[in-house]
Amino acid sequence: MPIQKTVNVNPPPLASKPRRKGSTQRTNLSIATWEGVPAIILQTLLGGPFLTGFLLYLGAGSRHIGFVLAITTFVNIAQIGAAYWMQRIRSRKRMLLLFVGTHRILWSATGLIPFIFPKEWWVSVYIGVYTVAFISNTIGGMIWTSLIGDIVPAKVRGRYFGIRNTILNALGSVCLFAGGIVLDRYPGEMGFLILFIPVWICAIANTVIYFFYPDVPFERSTEKVFWRMFIKPFQDRSFLKATLFLASWLLIQTLIVPLYSYVMLDLLNINYQTVSLITVVQTLVMMAGFYVWGNLNARFSNKTLLFWTLPVIALSCLSWGLMSFMPVLIALFLSHIFLGIGVGGFNQLAFNFTIGDTPKSERPMFVAVYSALTGVTSFLGPLLGGWLYEKMETWSDALAWISAYGFQMGVGVVMLILTFTLGRRVLLK
Repeated sequence: MPIQKTVNVNPPPLASKPRRKGSTQRTNLSIATWEGVPAIILQTLLGGPFLTGFLLYLGAGSRHIGFVLAITTFVNIAQIGAAYWMQRIRSRKRMLLLFVGTHRILWSATGLIPFIFPKEWWVSVYIGVYTVAFISNTIGGMIWTSLIGDIVPAKVRGRYFGIRNTILNALGSVCLFAGGIVLDRYPGEMGFLILFIPVWICAIANTVIYFFYPDVPFERSTEKVFWRMFIKPFQDRSFLKATLFLASWLLIQTLIVPLYSYVMLDLLNINYQTVSLITVVQTLVMMAGFYVWGNLNARFSNKTLLFWTLPVIALSCLSWGLMSFMPVLIALFLSHIFLGIGVGGFNQLAFNFTIGDTPKSERPMFVAVYSALTGVTSFLGPLLGGWLYEKMETWSDALAWISAYGFQMGVGVVMLILTFTLGRRVLLK
């Protein structure tokens, strides 16, 4: 039955009037920003150079490290099934709490491994727990992407994520520097125990903040059959061509970029504090880049800006070659400055591409297909890179320069060629 209109002769007082839409949106954006605070602390102290350092402490080799770094992207394949399953859930918020909470608890629980299991089990148990944690994270991440795409208005999306990422990475840079000092002062078990204490606190805090997220209405797919829903992204030629190119690019990029910390810590024997300082500089540059890329995104398309991040990432790899005639630290700082500008922009613009250049009702499946295709190649890249570094360890000392900087330079050259040939045709059309 239609709802009949009624006239209220005595309107309610001002305090009881419903909150304006603009005010509600600002509150939701504020919650999304605050939620990122414990998340970035947890991610910083468990990832990056600290993840590599913790794996080395557990007894992992380059192949193990490459595999762990690859897991996070390979499990994105699960998003395809999750995108179809999402059409049947009643509350995105509840499922977000379930899967993200599981990820935070399991990942932070890896800090207990040295205290619970025999030493010969440490690496295997870590890989098992880490894999389950990131399967939960990839499902939760897809739900979060769908939800945040509805929470953040399209007209402010680029600027909002630029500012949010800048704030969070400023905090992340402080955590990086502090964590490096801790590990240098307390190497081994004690140092990692100190790092895991704030990690456990942030895992709980981050999960609690998700209770405050709004459970906004979900616009479901127009398709009810899985295969019809699944093929929609493949029927969008512009989306598919861009996705396939970016997947190919990430295969090459992940041969070396995820292993930067491994090369610095294990091959170049640089201490944790210096590696943390280098990563802090990268993060500071990334912060400025987030703001600049976010503002540019208001004037230029996602794909156009994505194209211009690619040669910057290539310069990051090429910069390693400077250590053949310059001080090693200068080369590493320059490399990470380019990496901060390029990868920061790439990640932000790729995210905006998946939620901004896709139909709203079909967004979960588009995001899932993008994540699956790029996830497979980003999984293979670190695996292949770790295997190649393992082979290089058996080479003579005369060829040590190849693992130190030669391999990185070769990858950088391939990146530049791919950018200005295929990338130009796909992303600038």
